[in-house]
Amino acid sequence: MAFFRFLTAAVLFATLLRPVLAADAVFPPGVRVGLAPLVGLSLAKSFPGFETEDHSVKVLLTELPGDAYGEVKNAFTANPGGTGGIKPESVETTAGTGYYTVENGKDGATPVRRYSMILAGGTFSGYVAVQIPETASKIYTDDAVRQMFASAAVRKEVPVDEQLSLMPFKVTDLASFKTIRTLAPGAALILADGDEAKGFEAAPFMVVSLIAAAPNEPGDRARFAQQAATTIPGVRDARITMSEPIRIDGLPAYETRIDATSGKDNTAVTVVQWLRFGGPNTLRVIGSAPRDQWPVAFPRFRAVRDGIQPKG
Repeated sequence: MAFFRFLTAAVLFATLLRPVLAADAVFPPGVRVGLAPLVGLSLAKSFPGFETEDHSVKVLLTELPGDAYGEVKNAFTANPGGTGGIKPESVETTAGTGYYTVENGKDGATPVRRYSMILAGGTFSGYVAVQIPETASKIYTDDAVRQMFASAAVRKEVPVDEQLSLMPFKVTDLASFKTIRTLAPGAALILADGDEAKGFEAAPFMVVSLIAAAPNEPGDRARFAQQAATTIPGVRDARITMSEPIRIDGLPAYETRIDATSGKDNTAVTVVQWLRFGGPNTLRVIGSAPRDQWPVAFPRFRAVRDGIQPKG
């Protein structure tokens, strides 16, 4: 009986000390990388990650381009001793080997300890940044942060409803697009028939976002729309073929169309930009399709556009 009591106690002790499994990982809304936060950390309200109640300890989780992990891994392998007194470390996670650094710094006048980790996510790289003030370093030790890093996990997709809930507007018609992704949680949404691995440009896709600006006067809308059109990322040899005022859902708006080249395969595309005015922010809807797919894609673009409604 003594043996069984000892065995039961040993199992219980091992359970308390076990590495955190992927099932324990908590994913901040809209992000594909998560981890098991240390005691005292809860989901942050102003950024994707975790923080203490007094906001002094912060854990940021975000996504970087897929090749970022390989670049960091190669740099660590080429120079295992690090540079500037900062030695890279590795840690095994449920997503594979993660690489991280630790350094001391200051947040204003407050001495802090900073940790940065990167791990592979397939089409993206997961990134975790931790900042701990000196006053909390006895609780949130190097070993504790390393244990938290070891619990890191990635998920292939973020549920569509979760992503849409983060946006400052409602999207009621997804027009059968196959891929729905937030480019930045709560800031921009992409709807596409392609995917990240192959590139979005070879098939119809849309980007919906808010511009934190609006023209001062109705007479400024044409210039505002054309300037916005010149900032559409990923297009080359762009030529505006039409730009005119319209109304969307009863509100003043502007439609601009562009012929351009896009993507690594130099796909000839037609792009439409809709700006809907009414308030301090401007709704921006961009649709892009290979030119031979434009007649079928355009009605889908309009369906998404007409289904966007304000929240509240």
